[in-house]
Amino acid sequence: MIEIRDKHLCCGCAACEQCCSKHCITMEEDEEGFLYPNVDKTICINCGLCVKVCPIINQTEKSEPLCVYAAKNRNERQRLESSSGGVFVALAEMIILDGGVVFGAAYDEKWQVIHKYVDTIDDLSSLMRSKYVQSRIGSTYMQCEQFLKKGRSVMFTGTSCQIKGLKHYLRKEYDNLFTIDVICHGAPSPGVWRKYLSEEISRYSARSTIIGKNTLFSSSKLMPIITSINCREKNGFSWEKSGFVLRCTPISRFNKNLVLFSDIFYKNPFMNGFLSNLILRPSCYCCPAKSGRSGSDLTLADYWGVSKVHSDFYDTKGVSLVIVHNLKGKERIKKVGLDLCKSSLDYALLGNPSYSCSVNEPSKRAAFFEAFSLGNSVISTIDRLLYIPLYVRIMNKFKRLFYLL
Repeated sequence: MIEIRDKHLCCGCAACEQCCSKHCITMEEDEEGFLYPNVDKTICINCGLCVKVCPIINQTEKSEPLCVYAAKNRNERQRLESSSGGVFVALAEMIILDGGVVFGAAYDEKWQVIHKYVDTIDDLSSLMRSKYVQSRIGSTYMQCEQFLKKGRSVMFTGTSCQIKGLKHYLRKEYDNLFTIDVICHGAPSPGVWRKYLSEEISRYSARSTIIGKNTLFSSSKLMPIITSINCREKNGFSWEKSGFVLRCTPISRFNKNLVLFSDIFYKNPFMNGFLSNLILRPSCYCCPAKSGRSGSDLTLADYWGVSKVHSDFYDTKGVSLVIVHNLKGKERIKKVGLDLCKSSLDYALLGNPSYSCSVNEPSKRAAFFEAFSLGNSVISTIDRLLYIPLYVRIMNKFKRLFYLL
């Protein structure tokens, strides 16, 4: 039976919940806003299957990649609409046109991040672009298995721990399964994300409660409703300095296109909390799925630093890093018709150390989540804990200048 004694040892993949034939395991949110399995011991028959599918209990060896590429989608529009080089959408379209289904992360009607599948090109846009929140896997492993057994091609994308969870859940290889994980810095709290959105909305309204995008309410003239969120928008920005943009319905009939927030993504308070490792899941500080341990066919990421190692291939519209783990992955990436530049893992790791290394747990994390559990403002708490005095910023600037000299 699964029993969580140390929260660093649960990645929240939900493989245990979905494999339980007695339905005695449910994923429940803790005080930090993360999901953990809870076992109803009155129903559990101690079959041990939940333990067998756990990707943390059952560790795997790291693997060396078959090859590494810098890659760009030849469709300029798709690349601009993607967070990096547009590789995901090119691969996904190929699967769907072949009659298959694609699983990935999407926003639900309340702008929480969930995993779901699509099987039409029109619906594919909901899975595009990075979402910097741990997604709720739900029953997608079960759905994936059902499609596979029916013979349909399936492309399943997720973080490394989610792909590792899927592989352990399935307990066998399928020729019609194609898996992609992303290089993951860490998974921020869904609870923190929910409260952050509420605070952003309350800045522009007389209320303090966030309203879902399909919700009707009495004073709609005063309360904006979120219509889109893009954590990495390129339009008006650039790939390397993309924007965090939150759009909503107009507060009045005179304003037809209201942008609640628009700034370079790393200046956004939520993204600042993410990049500083302050709001990540405990298991992210000791991730069990780094260095190819997930068992995925491909690993995708932004190719940060590509301008230094492949200057001729660099492009301000976005370049993807593609790490190929096996022949299935190599065949797919060659077949889809991308612009490719052969690279190396050593080059890739210069800008993407999270492929092989977990981030450090910051000393201020406990202080943040204590304030969060007391109902304090997410934005104010992040700003307070990450504040850098002016004299320190000046000293750091001089150090950087001295280093450049």
